[in-house]
Amino acid sequence: MDFQNLKEKFMQNADAGVAGEMHQYMKNKFLFYGYHTPARCKIYAENLKLEKKNKKIDWDLLNQAWNDPYREMQYFACDYLIALKKYLMFSDMDKIENFVRTKSWWDTIDSLIKPVGYLGLHDERVNDLMLKWSQDDNIWIRRFAIEHQLLRKDQMNTALLAKIIKNNLNSKEFFINKAIGWALRDYSKTNPHWVKSFINEYSEQLTPLSIKESSKYL
Repeated sequence: MDFQNLKEKFMQNADAGVAGEMHQYMKNKFLFYGYHTPARCKIYAENLKLEKKNKKIDWDLLNQAWNDPYREMQYFACDYLIALKKYLMFSDMDKIENFVRTKSWWDTIDSLIKPVGYLGLHDERVNDLMLKWSQDDNIWIRRFAIEHQLLRKDQMNTALLAKIIKNNLNSKEFFINKAIGWALRDYSKTNPHWVKSFINEYSEQLTPLSIKESSKYL
């Protein structure tokens, strides 16, 4: 896939009005072309189908996209990695870490967890890395670790989930406490008994926000 060609496609129907709304919604942190998700994904849907046939990740392309000033390009990189998650290797985690640590906000973090979560089901080295990340000074690295098992259902590693959350108890960071709540809430759909027991055991260390989020379906 040619990066410049991709940029030209985005520029063709850029919407300054929508871009301004997105810029404001994201706390004025990023520039936007002005594409909502369906329209954005349509631009490169066929390209991603072709990329899958290559059976390897084009990191040069992804780095170009990540370094671009427009947020849709980071969304493209996330969608690319999700589409080609089968080809992500543990040796790529340093590249993923760079994406997590740069241009960091909840939107990209919550997408990047998906390919890594898939990798973790097939490579146990991810478990130890996520434990390490759960104690990092960077809140986005910690949020990533907390959320990386989302949607695993019966494949959830509860021992790992518990350790990661315990490493982040008593946090004063909104995005950490929100992530704890989401991780527990998601798993409560599969194993409400485990989540109830965890909340009861650590109720004094979990923040009201985490308890509120995690209890939604209990």
